[in-house]
Formats: sequence, structure tokens, C-alpha cells
Amino acid sequence: MKAVVFKGVGEIGLEERPMPALQEPGDALVRVTLTTICSSDIHIKHGAVPGAVPGVILGHEFVGVVDQVGAGVRRFRPGDRVAVNVETFCGECFFCRRGYVNNCADPQGGWSLGCRIDGGQAEYVRIPYADNGLTAIPDSVTDEAALFTGDLLSTGYWGAGLGEIRRGDTVAVIGAGPTGLCAMMCAKLYEPAHIVAVDVDPGRLLLARENGLADVVLNPSESDVKSEILALTGGRGADCVMEAAGGERTFEMAWQIARPNAVVCVIAMYEEDQSLPLPQMYGKNLVFKTGGVDGCRCGEIMELIAEGRLDTGCLITHRTDLDHILEAYRVFEEKRDNVVKYAVSVGRHSDQNRRP
Repeated sequence: MKAVVFKGVGEIGLEERPMPALQEPGDALVRVTLTTICSSDIHIKHGAVPGAVPGVILGHEFVGVVDQVGAGVRRFRPGDRVAVNVETFCGECFFCRRGYVNNCADPQGGWSLGCRIDGGQAEYVRIPYADNGLTAIPDSVTDEAALFTGDLLSTGYWGAGLGEIRRGDTVAVIGAGPTGLCAMMCAKLYEPAHIVAVDVDPGRLLLARENGLADVVLNPSESDVKSEILALTGGRGADCVMEAAGGERTFEMAWQIARPNAVVCVIAMYEEDQSLPLPQMYGKNLVFKTGGVDGCRCGEIMELIAEGRLDTGCLITHRTDLDHILEAYRVFEEKRDNVVKYAVSVGRHSDQNRRP
């Protein structure tokens, strides 16, 4: 089968690989129908993910059809359309029982797919703990609509929950890339008074505004973001800040635009260490929440998609197939052609956008 392989720092390739096989009773084999490229894949390519294993098949954001199931799988059967969670989790360890599935204690737990074990930029993929790691796609939901359930939407949903957003709050989201846009979508569920999108890319700010994801957009190269947010909030600052950019100065911006006693959620993946200037922020009494997504609420997210309350259609700006994915990587990494996200169809009989 064809698969995108992380060959070592700075190098990926499209290769022929053997078909995966079931290894444990809880495994499922999924035929991939639609996949995408994530910024985390670019971080792996750059060598910024220490746990990534050279030779691993990339991809952790995809949908498909169940092909085979192990004897221990109870919730799924061959032929089921499914979205795949970004994380593998046993459901039984100390962390899983508390919903912290990113820190699952199982050797394959946490973010494994496309990092430590073979992922979904391939024709087929093995999913450990399939009853936990798969989410059924309703007949009314297309593959494209479900594509971001297990990672991007999970991250946005998790980040908005971390932010303790209340009705009438002002929420600032730094970064209007795919993660930031999903964070805005999910923040809207809490009915804040304002969602402020901050980015240096005018095209992405326009996308956020035109699709109703943000009612205020700010470009740091054109305006003083802190002053604008203080003016919007009566001099207080944002009630919740979600840092989804991971840029050179965005961490500093996040705590500066937050009001005293606000929650600052760092949901971006950085490639360099950041400094926490405690003397400068003394007295602001900020709460920082950081880390990788706990992707265990995909069922709730899928229901919101089916109800039309979460719609990621505006994120898909480009489409291609697995044969041309390396060119898609170049476009995505270099942010060419106003790309936001790719939908990459897989296989000759792709079920992309199929409603049975």
C-alpha cells in the first residue's frame, strides 16, 4: 500500500509499505478514505517532536471505513464509517479514568498515531483500543464534515473548555490558522460577547470574519493588539486567551492581553522554549493551562457536527489525492496559495463526501 513516511529530520517520502494487520483483540483495521496534513506533521519533519520515530507512517487526522476488527472490539464492525481520535488510550489507567487521555499510561497511549506508531496518511491503518479511538460517523455527515473531529475540533473543543468561558465574556484567540479557527468555533458554543481573532495573515482574518467565527479581527502589524482589546473591554483585557499560534512573540502577547485573573490557554505546539516573566506579571493572578489535547469527547463533537452547530467546511481550501500529497506538503508548509487545510482522498474508491 502507499504511505507517507517520516524518513528522518527534514525528509518525508511516499513509499510502498506492507498492509498492516491486527495485533491485539482490541485492534481495528481501517481503510482510510480521507486524510489531511497537520502542522504537527510539519513539526515532526523539522525534528521538533522528540518522540517521533523515523520510519513511522505519518498522519493522525483522518476518516475511513472499518475493514477488520479484533475479537475484543464491541462497538464497531466491518463497514462502519468512522473518524479516528488523534490519541490512543486504554480507558482504564489513572489518567484515562480522569479524562486525561493524552497522558494514557499504556505504552501505545497518548499521541501515538503518526508519531510513534503508523498513522493514517496511508491506505490502511491499525487502530489500537478501537472502541475508544473510533467515532461512528452518522449517515447524514460527510467524510469532509467529519475529517477534523479527532484532532482539530477536539483541540478547539478542549481549549474552549479549559478557558472557563462564560456567557458575555471576551475571548481572544491568537492565531487564525486551522487550530485557532476551530478554537473560535468551539468558543462560540459558550455564547461570549466577543471573539477576537489575532493574526498577521489578512486572508485568514478575513476567513474568520466572513464565516462568523470572530466579530473582531486584529492584525499586530497594523494595530496595537493590547490597546485594542483594552478599549473593547473597558480597560480590563480578555477574559480568556487561547494561544494557538506558537510564534516568536505570541506567548508574550497572550499574557499581556489577558485581564487580571483570566485564564490563558496555550494550545499551540512550540518549537522553541518560552520564558515566563513572573516579575512582569506579578499581581495579574493569571491561570495558565497548557499541553496536548485530551481527545476523548469526539462523540459530543460528532453530535454537534450532525446538528450543524460545528461546521469546518470553510477550513478546506485545497483538495488532492494520496499520489500528490508531497506537493500538498510543500504548499501547506510554505503557506502558499492561501492554504488552510487539505482534504486528501485515499484509494480508488474513496468515500469522500459519500452519504450511504
